[in-house]
This record gives sequence, structure tokens and C-alpha cells, in this order.
Amino acid sequence: MKKILLAICIVFTVTNCNNDYLETASLTQIAEGNFWQSEADAFLALNGVYSALQNSSMYGGSLNAWQGIPGYDCLGDNAYNQYEWEGPGIFMEGNYSPINGQFAGIWNDSYRGIARINGVIKNVQDISESLIPLETKDALLGQAYFLRALIYFNLAVYFEDAPLITAPQTLENAYVAKNTYAEITEQIRKDLTFAIEALPPSHPPNLYGYATKGAALGLFARVQLYNKVYNDPQNGVLVLTQKALNLGYTLHSNYGNLFTPANETSPEIVFSVRFLANPASNNGETFSGTYGGSPKVDQRPMPNLVNDYYCTDGLPITSSPLYNPSNKKQNRDPRALATIYFAGDQFLDSPVTTFPGNGPTGFGMRKYIKRGPDADGNGIAGQGSQDFYVIRYADILLMRAEAMAETGDVSGARTLVNQVRNRVNMPSVESVEGAVNQQQMIQIVRHERRVELALEGLRFMDLKRWGTIEEAFNRAISDPVGPYNPQYRQGKSEVFPIPQDELDVNTSLKQNPVWL
Repeated sequence: MKKILLAICIVFTVTNCNNDYLETASLTQIAEGNFWQSEADAFLALNGVYSALQNSSMYGGSLNAWQGIPGYDCLGDNAYNQYEWEGPGIFMEGNYSPINGQFAGIWNDSYRGIARINGVIKNVQDISESLIPLETKDALLGQAYFLRALIYFNLAVYFEDAPLITAPQTLENAYVAKNTYAEITEQIRKDLTFAIEALPPSHPPNLYGYATKGAALGLFARVQLYNKVYNDPQNGVLVLTQKALNLGYTLHSNYGNLFTPANETSPEIVFSVRFLANPASNNGETFSGTYGGSPKVDQRPMPNLVNDYYCTDGLPITSSPLYNPSNKKQNRDPRALATIYFAGDQFLDSPVTTFPGNGPTGFGMRKYIKRGPDADGNGIAGQGSQDFYVIRYADILLMRAEAMAETGDVSGARTLVNQVRNRVNMPSVESVEGAVNQQQMIQIVRHERRVELALEGLRFMDLKRWGTIEEAFNRAISDPVGPYNPQYRQGKSEVFPIPQDELDVNTSLKQNPVWL
């Protein structure tokens, strides 16, 4: 079947699943006392964990509600959250505080997911090997540890210090203090070390969507890159990405077509959160939704992002003779045309509709966005079945290139950047930039990450890793965008506050110092 993650949840205490995902029969047939009796039960519980990733505050996204991770390129200089009340907009303008609820969603849904994961880990470990063979146990645990690492890494990036919970809780031990970023990161490394060993390189088609060895390697590389662990002989970025390169992933031949339901199983996709919206399922997403008068109104590409795409000769628009300011899409990097709608572009096929260039930035979001009702009859503004790509092979190539550049391997970094550019027929580094030094190569890789991964929810993570969030704010401030008024507030622009509701009910939990 096309999707496995139909969000089948289990009615037992630690899973805490949403009612939307419950089968009617399960209301009377599944309970704590008669669950965990078979391998099938374990896989059902694991599916309940995956369903947590589909929540709107996680990877399900939004069109007209609080934003999730697909909208986090609005944190920084890539996009403007025109519906500022969704979260990123008021955060950028310095109007966010711990009493706001927009980022409480990712906090709460993360811990709901962690509770389910911890329940799976405990019960899989405890269940008799006569019911689940040891090999299957390890595979299930690998899935759970990968998912816990993914969720905790998001918490570490956005909240930094947070409670580290690794076992099912009772009311008596529910109110815990937060752990340090370093403690969380160390647990993430332990979880991913196990996952890499336990997970297979691939799954049969009917299990597509479960995490693989490549997914664990890619996530571990992302964690280590964020922490600047490039050369560690066991788990440095260079070692981890080399292992991933040997697993058979390839770049999809057509960059523009990659971000469509038709190509969700491309060999470029290392790990995705899967969605399916049809009459038999209600686990669709809304990050691909759009309106009929203008594409994806709440998330608008910023002019400075558009200007950062080179012309087809490999030169910036400030120096390329090919740049035409009266036709900004002409002779541009094909990734610009696949990511952004320019004025005059047809953005809906049914009904045929042209983007007039309206809105505060003058540009529209194209990547992932529907072009009409989908194959299941879902309307353009409703839920869709587009998978969200958490890790792509292109990202792994660029993570490796960054680690090489940072450690002085300019030639190695150049080769990988050229590989990514070649997919879209952009000129090589040596043919345009020529012989470059280490610092120049670092900047080339950073530019390549921006134009390759734009509007995929990774920009804030990159900016924070590079220590350039203030620079990004300044670019956003300089853009001629309507009523938008970004304000850089140092630490308050680089970390989310712990939700005040959490502090009120848990006196052991203390606010991040920058928000005091």
C-alpha cells in the first residue's frame, strides 16, 4: 500500500493518542490489560508513535492556524509569515512571550510523542521473546530510538534546555526539572548509535516510511553538524555521511518534480513523514494547502531569498549580464523557479489561475504547494497527501560538504557542491568561482544549502548553527515588505520560551534564562 502510517493508535496509558486516529472497534477491544500480546501489537504501537509526527505543530503544517516545522523558514530571512499570529511572524517582530500559545504546540506534541516512544521501548524490552523474536525486538527499538532522537533534537534546537524523559512516567514522577542541552544531546547520540546498528538499509514496499539505517545516519550527521563534531573517528559528520553515501541513495533527476506526491518514494528521500488524506483516513497535512487568489498566503518567500538565487551562468544577480530586473525569473537557477512563484506564473491548473504578484513580498511559495484538487478529490485549501521530507540525500551531500569545508578539505567540498549543482545544470565551482580558499568554500556551501533547501523548514537551524541569526534579521529588516517589522532581540530571537502553562503546573520546571 502507498502509505503505512495511517496513524493507528493504541488505547493504553502511555500512548495518549488523539481520538481521530482510533478505530471504532478498538474502543472496546484494546486496553492496557490485553495489549502487548503479539508482534502485531508492537507494530500498532509503533504506528501510534509515527502518528505523533503528523500533528500540525510537528510536520503536518498549516495554512491558516498555528505553524509547525514546515513553516519554520519564516524564522529568519527566507520567508514572511504574513499571518503573523500563527507564530513565526510575531516571534520575528519581538511580540512573542511565554504566555503565547503558538510554540506550545511543538512542546506539548513532542512530549506526547516521547511518552508513546518510552512506552514502546519499555514494553518491547519486557515482552517475551516467545512473542517477539530478539531480532524483531531490536528492529522495533531501533525505530523508537530514532524517533525519540528526532523529537529531542527538535526540542534541543528550539528550546535548548528541556526535560529529558526516557521512561514511562506516573503521576508521582511527572513533574520533572529540565535537563541541559548537553545532556539531551548525549542521549540523542546514544539513541542514534543504537538505531544505526538495529535498523535495516531498507524496508519492503508495504513498510515504506519506517526509519532506515540511512535515516539514522542522516539524522546523526545533522546532530553532529549542528554541534560542529566533524572529524570524530566514530561518529563525526564525515564518518556518518560516508556510511550514508554507500546505501544507494541518488539525487532525483528533476528537482521541481521531487516535491509532489508522485515522487514521494524517490531514492533521494532518506526519511519523510507520510500523510494520506482520503475518505478512509484523516491523517492529511495542510502545509501543501493554498488559496485560490494567491499561493500559500501565510508563507511568502522574501525578496532577499529570491535575490540569492544565481543566474544560469553561476553568477549573482548583482554581477551577471543575464539578469533582467524587469523579468526576475529569466535565466535563473532552476531551483528558484521550482521553489518560488513569480508574477505572471500559472500557480493553479484547476482552475487555471495566474499569480498576479500580489502580497507584501511580491512572491509566492511553490515548493510542495498543490496546483489543484489532488487525486483523492481534496480541495486546494484542505488536507492533502503530500509527504514532508525530513532528510533528503542532497542534504546529506551538503552536510558532508560543510564538514569538509570546515576542516579544510576544499577539494572534497567542491566536488559535492558540484554534484548538487549538476542536478539542475548549474555551473561548477571551478568554472565560476575558480580556485577558492577555505573561507570562500564555507560561504559557497552555505549559499548552496540555502538555495537547495529553501522553504523546507531547515533555515533557522542552519542560521543558529552558523551564529548568523542577527545577520538574517538584518536582511529581513532591509527587505521592502509591507507592514513587516522584524526586531532582533538577541537570545529571545534564537530560542523559544518554555510555555507559561507548563511552568504554572510544574514548579520544578524553570524558564530559559533569556526569557526571564
